[in-house]
Amino acid sequence: MENIFPVYDQLISREEKENFLNQKASVFWLTGLSGSGKTTIAKQVERILFNKGFFVQLIDGDNVRSGLCSNLSFTIEDRKENIRRIAELTALSLRQGIICINTFVSPTRDIRQMAHDIIGAEDFNEIYINTPLEECEKRDVKGLYQKARAGEIKGFTGIDSPFEMPLDPALTISTSQSIQESAIQLVDFVLTKVQPT
Repeated sequence: MENIFPVYDQLISREEKENFLNQKASVFWLTGLSGSGKTTIAKQVERILFNKGFFVQLIDGDNVRSGLCSNLSFTIEDRKENIRRIAELTALSLRQGIICINTFVSPTRDIRQMAHDIIGAEDFNEIYINTPLEECEKRDVKGLYQKARAGEIKGFTGIDSPFEMPLDPALTISTSQSIQESAIQLVDFVLTKVQPT
């Protein structure tokens, strides 16, 4: 099949960039309910990896919604488009040799499978942040669950829109342990994937 994007053949290869950065690029896709601890854990993991000399990019739902996906709502259709855009952005980052930590509710298996397919099976690591709904509601850092229960937010995951647990995640992190312990658990897993051979 003819390459319709010949420019890729003229760019510095991912392999060269990985060698330059002394790391293997990979994607760690954190999924879980709002308030489960995805971003809190990811920020600690980003810092630990950066301090170890790795070049890491944290892509979070909030910073994406304020720019790249600011025109999208929270309907299932728009959530799917949100994740499609993020997955494409992540695939571009992979080609630069970057380790990507993505934190998105990405509520359905279908949506996460789409991200998996865009990024590629070899690079996509699904990480399930397993925090019960009751605990997420207790935290309710942004007051979103309270608004959803009051009917002020429609289609909120876990309240009136489904969250489908991953069937076979690469790693499950239970937040019954401390944030620090959760971060170390994820760092240990990341290191098995990103250290150069």
